[in-house]
Amino acid sequence: MTRAVAGGYSVFPVNQIPELHEGDDLAALILDRIELEDGDIVVVAQKAISKIEGRIIRLDGIEPSDRARQIAGDEEDPRRIEAILQEAKSIVKIREPLVICETRDGFICASAGIDASNTTEAGTLILLPLDSDASAAALRETLRERSGREVAVIVTDSFGRPWRQGTVDVAIGAAGVVVLQDLKGKRDPVGHELRSTVIAVADEIASAAQLVAGKLDRIPVTIVRGLDLRGEGRAQEIPVPAERDLFR
Repeated sequence: MTRAVAGGYSVFPVNQIPELHEGDDLAALILDRIELEDGDIVVVAQKAISKIEGRIIRLDGIEPSDRARQIAGDEEDPRRIEAILQEAKSIVKIREPLVICETRDGFICASAGIDASNTTEAGTLILLPLDSDASAAALRETLRERSGREVAVIVTDSFGRPWRQGTVDVAIGAAGVVVLQDLKGKRDPVGHELRSTVIAVADEIASAAQLVAGKLDRIPVTIVRGLDLRGEGRAQEIPVPAERDLFR
């Protein structure tokens, strides 16, 4: 990995992207509004990807199971719980009505990543992309073909964190960028050998971008410029392998 940060880096929004719908050309919407440079990291909110990929379902089309009704109780819509159960690869923990799941991509998060906020219309739920790494790779290739620039793409979502309050944006899809920087075997300035240090580079980029995008400002795309982090990482490298997971 090359680090070119002597002059700092910048994060800025791609403004005035309209409400997205299935089949929209996100690459065109980005390139109509900004001129990309080599090394740019295009950070895209998961909901933007899910909307253009048609990953939206209506609550009125869901019939909740008995299990969903039990988990929902009087606090939650059992149809939403049913959608979570259907989308989850596995259930990690239930504290009714909260459901912690493993997603199709192997991430551990609340509600299998399903969200009812910032949807296209009331009564709908937004699901995670089927393969966020593939979505990032497809958008990156289109941007490269049309702009001639070597860029990276990170798809982000907001996750809670064990033992810490609040959410942060993390990478759930990546293409053309370093995802994890492994420093094991390196030595610090006093000669101490690092034995376990791995930096979650893609997650750090995702969180930096979220500070600019905001949560309610409907800015689905931001650009991180000034970091040379080109690589071939995939976000599916980030989850802790089951054999090393101390909490499952």
